[in-house]
Amino acid sequence: MVIAVIAIVAAILLPALSAAKSKSLQTACENNLEQLTTGWLMYAGDNDSKLVENIPFTGVFFGKTNVWALGDMTVASQCSDPLLLQQSELYPYTSSTPVYHCPADLSTTNGVPRVRSYSMNGWLGSRYMNTTGIEPGYRTYIKESEMVTKGTSLLWVFMDEHEASINDSFFNVTMDDSRPFQSLPSNRHRRGYNLSFADGHVEHYRLLNVYQVAASNSSSNSDWIALKQITTIPWGQ
Repeated sequence: MVIAVIAIVAAILLPALSAAKSKSLQTACENNLEQLTTGWLMYAGDNDSKLVENIPFTGVFFGKTNVWALGDMTVASQCSDPLLLQQSELYPYTSSTPVYHCPADLSTTNGVPRVRSYSMNGWLGSRYMNTTGIEPGYRTYIKESEMVTKGTSLLWVFMDEHEASINDSFFNVTMDDSRPFQSLPSNRHRRGYNLSFADGHVEHYRLLNVYQVAASNSSSNSDWIALKQITTIPWGQ
């Protein structure tokens, strides 16, 4: 009888404990994103409102050493190296390597744990999306003043990226739908992801079609549409 009661109590408590742990990890992730965004804003404040550089890179970083976060998470020798983060342009404004890693992210590269879980909106920090001829019809942002038209509360900055797509620190959103979800949001937090905005606040987005996202890459996916709406706007708006 006692064993049966214990089993019933455990059955009641375990889901609650699991939910509490999940919520705790989500909150810790949100705090990390808030700290990164605070550092991002401080950097702009110290650099005549210029946003910290954000471009995609290869294993040799296209020769760049001043992007916001170095290190390719698909390369074992880089994914675990905190020195690459410490050599990055944003690091003096964060001064802590743990804030680059989501505590719920258990992903590895060849068995090596990764030091970074977050990526930055590819439309912020460079003209890459315009000058490469990929998508000249949408706004890129390299100064704080350029974000006024869209509104800083409606432009996301840092995202908790899915372990299956994270590589460099550049999150690619193709506004022309040429490659929906080339970069994937994570689903670590109650089947959703966390992201920060240019005014400093952080939100949690619940994914409605996360499993279909990776399989179909459909431009009609409601999760994709929601992400595009907070990424950038067409030139002229």
